[in-house]
This record gives sequence, structure tokens and C-alpha cells, in this order.
Amino acid sequence: MSDRPTSGGPLIFDRVFDPRHGERVAVSPLVARVTANNPGPFTFHGTNTWLIGTSDVAVIDPGPDDPAHVAAILSAVGSARVTAILVTHTHRDHSPAAAALQAATGAPIWGEGPHRPARPLDLGEINPMDASSQGDFQPDRVLGDGDVVSGPDWTLEAIATPGHTANHLCFALPEEKTLFTGDHVMAWSTSIVAPPDGAMVDYMASLRRLMAREDRLLLPAHGAGIGEPLAFLRGLEGHRLGREAAFLEQLAEAEKTIREMVATIYAAVDPRLHGAAALSLFAHAEDLAARGLIAPIEGEVRLSARWRRL
Repeated sequence: MSDRPTSGGPLIFDRVFDPRHGERVAVSPLVARVTANNPGPFTFHGTNTWLIGTSDVAVIDPGPDDPAHVAAILSAVGSARVTAILVTHTHRDHSPAAAALQAATGAPIWGEGPHRPARPLDLGEINPMDASSQGDFQPDRVLGDGDVVSGPDWTLEAIATPGHTANHLCFALPEEKTLFTGDHVMAWSTSIVAPPDGAMVDYMASLRRLMAREDRLLLPAHGAGIGEPLAFLRGLEGHRLGREAAFLEQLAEAEKTIREMVATIYAAVDPRLHGAAALSLFAHAEDLAARGLIAPIEGEVRLSARWRRL
């Protein structure tokens, strides 16, 4: 099945997914998806664009700047009318197609706001995620936590979930107890949290916020749906806490840099993702340093720092 949900229990990533690139795939009476043909180590089989509604349709995450994908979205919408274009966050595999889709439909673009870092950059610091972000994104209408966009047969509530990016939103569809999770929660992999673009303390708080909800299905922007949300979210929390514990265990042996720790902590992860893994470990380092558990040897919290336990 193309949208097979994961099972509950310990965290088990689900990499079984048939993208059916460019096709309309019905998920429920109100929800369909069209998956962009932009596979890669960070996008899995491609970006899932979600279509919600029947006569009036909301589009969540129109995807990359790809005319073929925009054409596929319009074909999937058919005779219905696009009345809202919603963006979970401003990475280039999610938001750039919004402009072309708006030009074709006239629908307003909704989002939390322009792309921004989770914290100010230090002197001389370069944001490694700059090339992956749409820096010129400007929504027509700004969505805050709890704001609602609606159509004749659907309601979408914005749920602020910073962490992966500072402006990340999930969207709840109460009619079906479904949550569109963007890159915040995915079945196929953990989400990268890369300072200064994202922040681990924000990510974990957002994760726990979703654990307090009663959604029945999570639909992410990459890969399959998650059919037992609470069990999966608990497993994801435990997985992140396990990475944190592994970080501290590495420093119990000796002072080390993040680059030195990645090869051990992420030994089972595709080496192509080790750069991203280093950034996620840096997010853990920022959090641990703020909590007074570790400190950089030379006094500066940087990706290149050598760390020690306190």
C-alpha cells in the first residue's frame, strides 16, 4: 500500500512507500496526495503535496520549483477550485512552487512567515542550511498558532511546531482527526535539526506538544503515513533522547569534537547523511550546553568545537 501506516511500539522506521510520482493518490474522502519527483537522501521518494477538500481545495506544501509538479497538482485538482495554498515551512522542497500555483489559481498563500534562523547567527557564523531554504518567501496571509483556514467540507488548524525550522507549522484536519506534519515527524527517518536554522529544545517541545493531541493519523511531507501516532511519537522522543545519551557517553570517554562522534553514534546511518547528522548532534550540543551538562573547551558553542562533560 502506498500510504501504509507504521505500527506502534518501539520506533521502527517505515521505508515502504510507492510514490506514484505525479499521480493523484486518494488517502481518504477528503484527502489526496501528489508526490513530486524530487527523490534524494533528504527527501526520500519526494515531497508529498496534500490536497484537502472536494469542491474547494486547500493545497499543503506545493513543493519544489518544478513546472511538471505544478501541472500534476492542477491535474489532480481537476474541476475543483484551489482556495488556499498552505506551507508547513520554507525549505526549497516545500514552498517554492507556491508562487506558480498561485499564478495558476489565484489562491492566497498562507504560512507562518518568512524564513529565519531559530537564533541570531554568531559573528562569522554561516548558516549551512541557507542553500536549502527559500529566503524570499512572503505569505499573503500569516498564520499563528491556532489560526484556522476553512472550506465547505474541511477545516485546517495551524499548530506551531518550531524545531526543524523556526517557522514550521503542522496542520490539523479535525474532520478526520488527521495531522499534516511536514518535516516535523516522518515515518521513514528522523528530521534534521540544524542550528541556527533549527533548535533541538524547540523540536523536543513541539514533539511533546503533538504527544498531547488525539490525532489518529499523521501524514508527513515525505514517505508513508503514521497510523498509531502516540506510540510513534513516544518512540521518536526516545530515539532523540538516545542520541543525547550517546553524546554524553562519548564525552565520558574523552573530550571530542562532533565530527569525531558522528562515525560512532551514526554508524548505521547512510554516510551521505553524516553531514546532516553532525548538525543534529550540534543541536543536541547547544541544548546540553544550555542545561549546563557540557561545555566547549575554548568557550565558544560552535560546530567545530571540542566538547567536555561538566
